[in-house]
Amino acid sequence: MELRQLSYVEAVARYGGFTRAAERLHVAQSAVSAQIRALEAELGVALFARTTRRVALTPAGEMFVARARRILAELDGARLEMGEITAVVTGRVTVGATTVLGPFDLPGALARFHDRFPGIALRLRSGLVTGLLGALDNGEVDLVVGPVHADLPARFEALPLADEQLVLALPPGHPLGGAGRITLGELRDEPFVCLGAGSGLRWILDQAARTAGFTAKVQFETHSPQSIRELVAAGLGVALLARSVAEKDQGPAITVRNLHAPPPHPPIGVIHHRDRPLTPAVQACRHVLVEQAAPRNPERTPAAALPSPE
Repeated sequence: MELRQLSYVEAVARYGGFTRAAERLHVAQSAVSAQIRALEAELGVALFARTTRRVALTPAGEMFVARARRILAELDGARLEMGEITAVVTGRVTVGATTVLGPFDLPGALARFHDRFPGIALRLRSGLVTGLLGALDNGEVDLVVGPVHADLPARFEALPLADEQLVLALPPGHPLGGAGRITLGELRDEPFVCLGAGSGLRWILDQAARTAGFTAKVQFETHSPQSIRELVAAGLGVALLARSVAEKDQGPAITVRNLHAPPPHPPIGVIHHRDRPLTPAVQACRHVLVEQAAPRNPERTPAAALPSPE
């Protein structure tokens, strides 16, 4: 049994005759007739009832055509998938990523992508999400991996990857470094370390402090969450910090405390521009990122998306 025989049988059944089927398949009618006779001889049954006026499927033919169509559909699907893989053998992808990605393993995802598509040039650019979204607007990056704020402009679309939580970071030996939870209001007189004005984390801190009835005194601004941890460890202030950064084994020691009613941290996602068609290479990269996404913890409520500054 050959695939072309399946195609011939399906075409004769679809078009109601050998002549029409041959025309649609762009082959000689004699070839169609010969292949179907050979198939019927192999199967030991007649697939078509032939008269001078019409050709009709026999009961056995109806059963055979149903299976043949499923086989041909699977074959078409396989061709489509192989075509998609071929389309992404080459190309380039630039991923912009923030330094805080919660439990999402970006290096692992990029390594998986590189192993699967070694011919695609892959670049990584780091920064704060505001700047990376600007780069996405300008076409300087193809995808952004970072916090997804609830007021993400409509020109962007995001797929979720992981959740993140905020905790309080204190210098070692700080008077408030005991066990249990702490309210943000207890820190009203403390100096804070944070990212600069206009960053998502700074907006979160300002809003949370305002809700707690005070204005946070940010005495030390820095460029990255990791440097926030270093400044806190040096005794220069306290900070709101993503749990994934605060509880890292690497870096100077700090004291980490959970907050009562902590301000929510935006979920981590992969963001692309709606108005810019994704190349096959970029589509493949986005697929691998989602594939790599850490499983959600069913016992924990996902962090709510939080508005970001304009």
